[in-house]
Amino acid sequence: MSRQLQRKLFIAAFLVPTFLFFSVFVLYPVAKGAHISLFDWSGSSEHMTYVGLDNFKEIVRDPIVWKAIGNDYFLVLGKTIGIVLLATFFAVAVTRLRIRGASFFRIAFFIPNIISIVVIGVLWRFVYNPSIGFLNSFLSLFASEPVNRPWLGEEGTALWSILWPSIWAGIGFYFLLLVAAIMGIPASLYEAAEIDGAKQGRQFWTITLPLVWEQVKVSILHIVMTTLNGSFVMVLLMTEGGPDNSTQVLGSYLYQMGFRQFHMGYAAALGVVILIVSLLTTLVLQRLLRRDTVEYS
Repeated sequence: MSRQLQRKLFIAAFLVPTFLFFSVFVLYPVAKGAHISLFDWSGSSEHMTYVGLDNFKEIVRDPIVWKAIGNDYFLVLGKTIGIVLLATFFAVAVTRLRIRGASFFRIAFFIPNIISIVVIGVLWRFVYNPSIGFLNSFLSLFASEPVNRPWLGEEGTALWSILWPSIWAGIGFYFLLLVAAIMGIPASLYEAAEIDGAKQGRQFWTITLPLVWEQVKVSILHIVMTTLNGSFVMVLLMTEGGPDNSTQVLGSYLYQMGFRQFHMGYAAALGVVILIVSLLTTLVLQRLLRRDTVEYS
């Protein structure tokens, strides 16, 4: 057996099982979902009625879908701005500003990432409880009469009330990612900048941010993808899409149509829409975030 053939077999030994695994658990479900989207099916019966693109036409005419897409992008924008800004600020604070208890803060910020999303949803529902919730109790200390606002029960505040715990739960991972990136920057660059008279703010914009931009870009893309595909969990736990579908996102609407109203064909079509929206958003973001990579020697 030639050396070149051995090399190809060695590479195939790693690639083929991975591709088969990917095909079975990713490609096949996607193809099956796209197939089901062409049928009118309850999800439990043996009879499936072919309807072609009727499910997609119904999606275009469904006002709840457009509301859900708007809510998805609201959460994407809010989480991206909130998490990236806060994670970057705290990462710089514990690395460059040398605040006391840096090790404690690294652990504290990461704790929400190891807590089950179900626990987080239940915890924040208790925080927002209009009668015994912590938030209303805290605000009552500064008001002339008790505050009993139903934060999750009003259309104007429900979606915002989902955004804040989503940001709180997501900071830790990206905080540690940026901390590791900043600690990898040679101290000599900062020393040279200090000799030239550059203050902390100037050092951040000219040294820190350019050298950790790749990590920032990865963080943004990951936040966007996980929000478009996973924000429905928090929605289902806290509001179930209410009140009056004001917090509905595509994922929660898919769950409602498929597993509560048993309109599985329509739900599969929603899944295809989620896939398309996620892919297009990711491609646009990669284009917008493209910039020259800064390296240090």
